Amino acid sequence: MSMAERAPRSPGDPAPLPEPASFRDPSGFVFRREGIVYRQVNDSYREDYELLQGSGLHAELVQAGQLIPHEEVEPGLAAAPGAYKVLRPRQLPFVSYPYEWSFSQLQDAALLTLDVQDKALARGLSLKDASAYNVQLVDGRPMLIDTLSFEKYEEGRPWVAYRQFCQHFLAPLALMSHTDVRLGQLLRLYIDGIPLDLASRLLPGRTRFSFALGMHVHAHARSQLKYADKPVEAARPSTAQFSKHAFRALVASLRNAILKQQWTTPHTEWADYYEANNNYGAKGLDEKGKALEQLLEQVRPGTVWDLGANTGVFSRVASKSGARVVAWDIDPNAVEFNYRRVRDDKDPSVLPLQLDLTNPSPGLGWANAERGSLAERGPVDLVMALGLIHHLAISNNVPLDRVAGFLATLGHHLVLEFVPKEDSQVVKLLATRKDVFPTYHRAGFEAAFAPYFTTLRALDIPGTRRTLFLMKRLPQER
Repeated sequence: MSMAERAPRSPGDPAPLPEPASFRDPSGFVFRREGIVYRQVNDSYREDYELLQGSGLHAELVQAGQLIPHEEVEPGLAAAPGAYKVLRPRQLPFVSYPYEWSFSQLQDAALLTLDVQDKALARGLSLKDASAYNVQLVDGRPMLIDTLSFEKYEEGRPWVAYRQFCQHFLAPLALMSHTDVRLGQLLRLYIDGIPLDLASRLLPGRTRFSFALGMHVHAHARSQLKYADKPVEAARPSTAQFSKHAFRALVASLRNAILKQQWTTPHTEWADYYEANNNYGAKGLDEKGKALEQLLEQVRPGTVWDLGANTGVFSRVASKSGARVVAWDIDPNAVEFNYRRVRDDKDPSVLPLQLDLTNPSPGLGWANAERGSLAERGPVDLVMALGLIHHLAISNNVPLDRVAGFLATLGHHLVLEFVPKEDSQVVKLLATRKDVFPTYHRAGFEAAFAPYFTTLRALDIPGTRRTLFLMKRLPQER
């Protein structure tokens, strides 16, 4: 009988809420009590957990910032029978998903996974999972968050997570590098990674002559198809020659394959917006930043979502006010540029992510609950929508009242930049289409937002035709 079973929680304790994404691993699961995240370690994982701790691997990885730290807490907090330990990990400020990451974010997560596997082998353990969902971007760098991913290394046994690593990391990176960066969005469709046979067909024929991709994607895909209907033992490759040396060689080969995938960011529509547009100029940009600082000072948010963040110019204005900022943008080039700056600056307060606001991340996985939708991961203290509303209302024909209703689900406060039709950027948008937006003006904007927000302040941006609005969300009837 485990300690948790000997010390059941009292009737007055808050009921645990299991995380919808944490049910597949028999070793344990994640749950919440009063908003705090815990991880239950089941008794079946006792031996591997003790090996992880006793080997020194856990301490090594935590010290290196590669594994999320935790503390062991009262076993009576367990959410279900059969608990061996209950852990309280470091609480993550935000959970993102691989289909929201830039090329370099996914590449860095892959390299982290391989580095952790190498260190595990040196201490007699191995990763039994190599899922991209076991990694989160924390303080500007990837970090493994699944403490129960480790198991005792068995000499001669192939890496059980090899296929998963290739599907979650190598296949999407290869497609993004050699075919089209937008194919990273296939991770949103295939929750357990991009099938290797599909990746093999989508990759250019020349990649078959690459040693790394030829072996780990193309040949791997053929092997999967060959053994798809065979019994497990028949499908399992011979273990006679798979020594620890061979295991290390496999990891080194995969690392080389990951590093060889490169994406040179091309010019995209809005990547050089701040540098190239003639509407703002340096003075107007500076005035906008000063106006934003005033509004942030009034609210003092702890968490901010910057929608349409581009390369993060104003995300950093918000972060300097003390907020943790998630900087969302549709442009993969802008997100990549933003992340590289975060990485180079070792900036822990800005997290760049990719998002199409007209088709935001939905609930995915079993019962549409394993991966949270955009709205389910909010609301945050403040949403910034700067230089965005004209793209939603005019480029994408979203009525202003629908924009207001959606933004009201995401944050308690809103800083929105209204861009009128006289603005050069709106003139550009309307140059090639009929103006069918009779209510797109300041009065129409204020009327559309009034049922959802109360306006606390409005600041005209000197040198421009634009206005920054600070709004507070109104209570909504259910």
